[in-house]
Amino acid sequence: MTAAPRPCDALGDHTGPVRLYPCGRRCSAHAPWAAAGHPEPQPGPGAPAGAWTTPSPQSASALIDARAIASGKRRSSPHTYRAAQAAVAKTAATTS
Repeated sequence: MTAAPRPCDALGDHTGPVRLYPCGRRCSAHAPWAAAGHPEPQPGPGAPAGAWTTPSPQSASALIDARAIASGKRRSSPHTYRAAQAAVAKTAATTS
């Protein structure tokens, strides 16, 4: 069963689709941007390109752990120490 869309909360003639704003349900004629005398906002480009490439807390903690092992501040086996030194050197080379 589909519900009918709720009408605009404002009085007067209604135009366009009804959307939910902080001030209530408003049609295009009564929307906040129309009340301010501005044109209807167009859709933007979306999220920035780097929005999904930021390191997660888990990967950031792995990098911090690798730095601690590479600096010798955390005990590890010799092969883990060398691997951490290589990983930190590789990370430092890509950020420079």
